[in-house]
Amino acid sequence: METQPLLPSRGVSRSRLAVLKTAVVTVVLVAAIGALLVYSGYLWRPGHSAHSPLRRHSFDDERPGRLPVMGYNTWNAYYCDINEDKILKTAELMKSYGLLDLGYNYVGIDDCYSEKQRNSDGDIVEDPEKFPSGMRTLTDKIHDMGFKAGIYSDSGWFTCQIYPGSFQNEDRDIKLFRDDWNFDLLKYDNCAIPFDDVIKEGMVGKFQRMADAIENLAKSTGRPPILFSLCQWGEEQPWLWAKKISQSWRTTEDIGANWGSVMDILNRNSFITWANDFYSHNDMDMLEVGNGELSYEEAKTHFTAWALLKSPLLIGTDLPSASDETLSILKNEEIVAINQDPVVGTSVIPFRWGINPDWTYNATHPAQFWSGQSENGTVFMLLNTLDEPADLTFNLTESPWIKAGRQYSVRDLWTHTENGIAVRTYTAHAVPAHGVVALLLQDAGDEPEGLWPPCMRLNWCMAENGTRYDGRSLRDL
Repeated sequence: METQPLLPSRGVSRSRLAVLKTAVVTVVLVAAIGALLVYSGYLWRPGHSAHSPLRRHSFDDERPGRLPVMGYNTWNAYYCDINEDKILKTAELMKSYGLLDLGYNYVGIDDCYSEKQRNSDGDIVEDPEKFPSGMRTLTDKIHDMGFKAGIYSDSGWFTCQIYPGSFQNEDRDIKLFRDDWNFDLLKYDNCAIPFDDVIKEGMVGKFQRMADAIENLAKSTGRPPILFSLCQWGEEQPWLWAKKISQSWRTTEDIGANWGSVMDILNRNSFITWANDFYSHNDMDMLEVGNGELSYEEAKTHFTAWALLKSPLLIGTDLPSASDETLSILKNEEIVAINQDPVVGTSVIPFRWGINPDWTYNATHPAQFWSGQSENGTVFMLLNTLDEPADLTFNLTESPWIKAGRQYSVRDLWTHTENGIAVRTYTAHAVPAHGVVALLLQDAGDEPEGLWPPCMRLNWCMAENGTRYDGRSLRDL
C-alpha cells in the first residue's frame, strides 16, 4: 500500500506546526542540558547543609580517580616489613576507627611483597612467607571489608628495593595485578631505568608503556581500568603531561617526617596548583601524620595543606599505636570534605606569599596566604611558617573568589566554630608557630553602608565623576 506524506490538517497552519516542532525541540534540549548538569554535579540539590561533610555523588563514568585517592599505604610505617596479617589488621582498624566511612577506602601494599625472581612462566610471585594465603585471598578479604586494594610496581627492570620491576612485562604484569590478583590501584615507581639504547624512550614513553597496557586490558575485559598513580618524583615536569596517561603523579622526591620536608614540598607545589582538577592530581607524597619529628601543630599544617591542595591522602603511620591526636587530625571531616569536593576539582592557590615577595621560591618560608573555591563557599588557608606565634591578616578581595561590597560569614574548619562576620579584612590572631588556620567564607549579604574608603582595593578607585580615591589625581599620571 502506498503511504501518503503526513500533512497538517486544515485546522492547523504550517506556521503553527513549525512553532510546535520548535517547542518540542526546545524541551528536549533543556531536558538534555539538565541531565548533563545533574551528572556533572553543578545543580544545587535541596536538603544539603552548608557544612555537612562528604556528600556522595553518583557518577556513571567508570574511569577511576575523579577525586584524590584516600586510604593507606604501607611504606612510611613499615617499609619492607610487611605481611598479610599487618595489612588486614590495618584494614580492620581503619574500619573500626571510622576512617573508611570518611572516605579512606584504599588499602595499598608498597614495595617488597614479592620474591626476588619471577617464576618459570615469567610472572611475579608473592612472597609465600609474607603472604601465605596468596594475593587474591588477601584482596578478597580487603574487598569484603568494603575497601579497594592497591599494589606497587616499577617502570624499570627492578623496584627501588630490587624486586622484579615491570619493564618489558607490562601486559603480563597488569593482567596479574588487575585480573588475577584483583587490585584496583597501581602505584608505579621510577627506579632501575634501562640503558638508553634499550629503552629508547624519554620519561613520558617509559610510563606510557604501562598506560597502554592498562588501556588494552580494560578494552579486552570490559572492566574499568586500574587507577594509575605515577611515583615519578616530579622529574621532567609530570604536571605538564602525566594527566594524559594517569590520574595522579608525584611532584617531588620522597617526603620526610619533619617540618623542613613538609615546607619544601609545599613550596614546590605552590607554583603548579593550576594542574589540580578532576582526574588530575599533583601527588605531594604519602602522609607523615603521626610519624617522626612532626609536632601536633605541624602535623595539622601538613594534613591541611595536602588536603586543600587536592593531593591524595594516604595514611602512612602504624595505626595500632596511633595517638588520639593523630586520629583527630586524620578524621577532620570538614578538611576531608574540601579534598573530596564533588563539584569543584581545583585546589587552593596562593594569593600572597607573606614573609617573602610574591612568587618567591623559598623552601623554609613558602606562601602563607591561600584561597580556593569549594561547593559551599571560599576556602582560605593561612600558614604561620615562623618559629613563634603570629597574627595573620588579609583583605578579603585579595582572593579572586571574593566579591567586593559583600560581607562574609567565617567558619573555622579546625575549631568547628562560627567566627562571626568578616567585612573587608580578617585577622587570625596568635596562630601557633608552624600552625595553620583553615576557614570557609560564605556570602552574608551587602557590607554595611558608609564604609570608608569606598573601595577595599584603593588602586584606581574612582567615582563616576572621575574623582580618584587612591591619593592620586589624573595630573599625577
